[in-house]
Amino acid sequence: MKQLKNRNRKAKIVATLGPSCETEVMIEKLFIAGVDVFRLNFSHGSHEDHKKKVQIIRKIERKYSRYICILGDLQGPKFRVGKFKNIKETLKKGQEFTFDTNKADGDSKRVYLSHKEIYQSISKGQRLLVNDGKISLVVKSTSKDKIKCSVTAGGEISNNKGLNIPDTKLKLKIITPKDKLDLALAIKLDVDWIALSFIQTNKDLMDAKKFIPSQFKVMVKIEKPSAMDELENITANSDGIMIARGDLGVETNPEDVPIHQRTIVAECRKQGKPCIVATQMLESMIDSPTPTRAEASDVATAIFQGVDAVMLSAESAAGQYPQESVQMMDKIIKRVEGDEKYKNNLSNYNLNHTKNIAEAIARAAFSVAEIIESNCLVTFSKSGRSIVRVSRMRPDVTLLGLTSDIKVARQNALTWGTLMDVVDDISTSTEMVDRACRIVKKYNIVPAGSQIIITAGVPFGRIGSTNLMRIATIIKDSKLT
Repeated sequence: MKQLKNRNRKAKIVATLGPSCETEVMIEKLFIAGVDVFRLNFSHGSHEDHKKKVQIIRKIERKYSRYICILGDLQGPKFRVGKFKNIKETLKKGQEFTFDTNKADGDSKRVYLSHKEIYQSISKGQRLLVNDGKISLVVKSTSKDKIKCSVTAGGEISNNKGLNIPDTKLKLKIITPKDKLDLALAIKLDVDWIALSFIQTNKDLMDAKKFIPSQFKVMVKIEKPSAMDELENITANSDGIMIARGDLGVETNPEDVPIHQRTIVAECRKQGKPCIVATQMLESMIDSPTPTRAEASDVATAIFQGVDAVMLSAESAAGQYPQESVQMMDKIIKRVEGDEKYKNNLSNYNLNHTKNIAEAIARAAFSVAEIIESNCLVTFSKSGRSIVRVSRMRPDVTLLGLTSDIKVARQNALTWGTLMDVVDDISTSTEMVDRACRIVKKYNIVPAGSQIIITAGVPFGRIGSTNLMRIATIIKDSKLT
């Protein structure tokens, strides 16, 4: 077993695996550089590829005795236009263009569009966007087999380009046949989180969750404008939120994306749900060893807002500098978290507080840590909920989460400020204090003589029973308390 240094930062790093980092050597380098969560993007790669990556991650996990979270990201419903006789065409502003059910190759006037749910849902005046929004069209008329449009922003359209429909709530199955196959693989590989793409409404989320076993955490990707209308309910019924700024940026105005990001982060903080900011965070590092100043500021802004994690997409999956991208993200996070304004920002949030004992213990532990200037808060939790409850208060201490469930340990590797470890079930308060102190010493979190705060539930091992707080002192000899 190799020893990994404590990372000394609160926000976590998510890295997408792909062609640039699919070997064991490269994945290990990314982990050492600072990756806490690896994302499997089921939009790309074979099932065998994903299986090998999971095996590598779990091998690295055992090697370093540090729990690693795996996020399986389902593709969701994707819309694409058909093919063209000349492979590509140029559409001009003001011209008419038609999407239809004729399977013949397209030309400068029309193209095949197979998705029947679009014909059933779209109406006059609504927009269609092609090629990440580079081409924009407005619907003039619709029928069961044709959508006649006027081009409002022209450009090049080519075979199988992606299509976005921002103004329309489509009647579709969120879990596609491809998703069902990928989900079955994700379950078999025992990933930790399942990410759902293109959730439009809370009903979409509830329908999709029926396919996902309860032991898996559900991450909703906010990338449709309609999801913002039901953000509170969607957040409440998910386990976490990813701000997927790629498609969200295509389907909303660019100037709205920062506002949406701030709104989503605030809602996640309020409800105590982990939040990831994703897409184009260090985009230039796909081809360059350093980011732009604007990109560094973008990552810093997300950290100042208090997000749980920031994510690398193509930077790690397909870029020339995957390791350098992780290292740069690590540097930016540490620099921001060392700034006094960061701590002030974190405390300036309106958090929902439920009236129960577990919530009271979490708040009390936070207050006691400040009063006695303790630098370590240990939370025993069977389900992981108490760990998230303390984390959302953003305590300026090391948060050590202890659980007897390895899956809970892996899932909470995503949670802000949390170092996870697995312990055997405890049956007495003496065992609780002993385990906590031994693991604090194992990671060298605080020096001998320091006081730590411990929260747990009695009876021990029962989910949802957090009702106990203890203060213990770390001492040098084997008698730890």
